[in-house]
Amino acid sequence: MYAVRLWSVRHARGLNAFYRGFEATLVRLNSLFRALGYERIERPVARVEKAVKGLLFDCRMCGQCVLSSTGMSCPMNCPKSLRNGPCGGVRADGNCEVKPDMRCVWVEAYRGSERIPGGVESMSKVQFAVDQRSQGHSSWLRVVREKIDAKGDSPKGAATGSATATPAATATPKGVP
Repeated sequence: MYAVRLWSVRHARGLNAFYRGFEATLVRLNSLFRALGYERIERPVARVEKAVKGLLFDCRMCGQCVLSSTGMSCPMNCPKSLRNGPCGGVRADGNCEVKPDMRCVWVEAYRGSERIPGGVESMSKVQFAVDQRSQGHSSWLRVVREKIDAKGDSPKGAATGSATATPAATATPKGVP
């Protein structure tokens, strides 16, 4: 799994470009998602997302994915779960102080961000702490709801199929694959 995660960072540019197209496709499918009901499709979509992102990024399904902002290196793989940069314990060889045989997630994040246009700049955006209520929810569906709400194409709550949004729908961090 670790080798695939490192491969994903090395291929961050292509994966980011693919995700941008995938995200646009998901946004175009909003009317279908709304017709089916976001609550109804949440579980199966989250399962697919977990399988795909689990393989490529060792995803922890935090529901607030920031892979596009971290060079396709998931900060949730940091033993300390740091979302805004490395701790003070990064070893001279770039490895983690907690897991000495593992490269620091943030060293890899910087390498991956160098491969993505605007990637290094996006790393400077502060990421909010993980809202644990979003754990296990699909960040893909959250992004669709956020994009639709930002465009103003649906009344508040309509994108989720109810008047009250789920925690995954209301989470604020951006930059999601």
